[in-house]
Amino acid sequence: MILKAKPGYEVWARQLLSQKGKAVESELPSVGGFATELGANDIEAICNSAVFDGCSEDSYVSTSSVKRAVRNSRSELRTRDKNAAVKNQSAAASVFTPNASLSTLLGTLGLTPSPFYGYGVTVAVIDSGINPSAAFAGRIKASYDFTGGGVRAKRASDEYGHGTHVAGLIGGLQPALDQNFQGVAPGVQFVALKVLDANGGGRTSDVIRAIEFAIANKARFGIDVINLSLGHPIYEPAATDPLVQAVEKASKAGIIVVASAGNHGVNADGDIGFAGITSPGNAPSVLTVGAADHKQTVTRDDDRMAPYSSNGPTWYDGLVKPDFVAPGHMLVSEASPNSSLFMTYPTLRAKGRDGKDFLKLSGTSMSAAVVSGVVAVLKQANPRLTPNLAKAVLQFTAIPMADNDGVVYSPLRQGTGEVNARGALSIVKSINYDVTTTTSTWLTMPSNQQTTIAGQAYGWASNIVWGDNIVWGDSIAYNLPIFGLNIVWGEN
Repeated sequence: MILKAKPGYEVWARQLLSQKGKAVESELPSVGGFATELGANDIEAICNSAVFDGCSEDSYVSTSSVKRAVRNSRSELRTRDKNAAVKNQSAAASVFTPNASLSTLLGTLGLTPSPFYGYGVTVAVIDSGINPSAAFAGRIKASYDFTGGGVRAKRASDEYGHGTHVAGLIGGLQPALDQNFQGVAPGVQFVALKVLDANGGGRTSDVIRAIEFAIANKARFGIDVINLSLGHPIYEPAATDPLVQAVEKASKAGIIVVASAGNHGVNADGDIGFAGITSPGNAPSVLTVGAADHKQTVTRDDDRMAPYSSNGPTWYDGLVKPDFVAPGHMLVSEASPNSSLFMTYPTLRAKGRDGKDFLKLSGTSMSAAVVSGVVAVLKQANPRLTPNLAKAVLQFTAIPMADNDGVVYSPLRQGTGEVNARGALSIVKSINYDVTTTTSTWLTMPSNQQTTIAGQAYGWASNIVWGDNIVWGDSIAYNLPIFGLNIVWGEN
């Protein structure tokens, strides 16, 4: 359990635990509490005592990737284009074209491969670790292991394989032969914070401690972005959720936190469901990312929602989530040899042109990683970019998607649309921070709010979602207080 002591009652809270014969397993100062193990007979007495401000489950957290075939939603199966729906992963090898000269992932984002994207930016990957392969050579600043209750500086490793794949999408640098598998921002540096074991599981308290570490060591390692491609079901409102509280503190510290939405978009029968967002994707200020299927093409015309991507609103609070979506289906990225994923699922392997083994995974884990890479590119172009401004720009420039019948997906499924890196980059480069008044624009908005990708012009969403309200107009053109560090996204 995660116990939250009332302010000023920490000493008495510890004394009560000691009297009950309970030991503090880990300190969680960001939420004003600590983790301990309680038996069923102790929960009510301790959690309802006068010295505690409630208890939360130290929930099991897991990755937001899909390792099995995904059943299509019934609505997709009823369309005339059902043959274009999600394919079984075991047959996915034919989808990839390793001889392609341009990455379809980078191309559909409006980017071209560059080893300099993200240079000077550091991303903390809170996951299963990072395998120190040549793709990350010299760019892993530090590696710490939080599994098992402690924190240890250790040589970078990844026994599960998920964190390596995520880091590869964020910024894996590949040789020319494998350029189509290159990460979004291969100039970034990494801090690997391991919270998941060789089976891809961990505890909420370990994730919180890793976030606290990132906040405390922000200046030491230059941490700009946190990627959280993991989560657990929502058990309580965001205001009391310890994991949400931790990521909100990271956002207030100026770290841009990107989280996966979860993979609970359909049930076992393929019916689309709502309110499946996982924690910490329900955190107001976090950049919550759903998954799109870009069909391994550059054009946006055939992009569709991945059926498994969790839909909003958030449980308890009713917030509109995800904030936006990004490619996340069947993405090929760096593999960790001998890891659980690589060894257990041979059908998920993909070969590069030089014979190198990669791994192809699906899920909002992958989408979050893509957005973290995009955020690194934006942060490089605009070092003063705040979490709220990053979210607003990505929402405003996102390109809305429609289903096979041409019906635009609901904001509860796609947020404002699919991330548009080129459009967002054009905005953040134009901001003039010398303009401090809220009555004058700090950037000149383009008359045509659109981006050309693969020769086709696509209109932007041109709105942001503030809490549960869609805000139209050029609000991002003004230096508003909401883009500062002390405003929780969505609050009045």
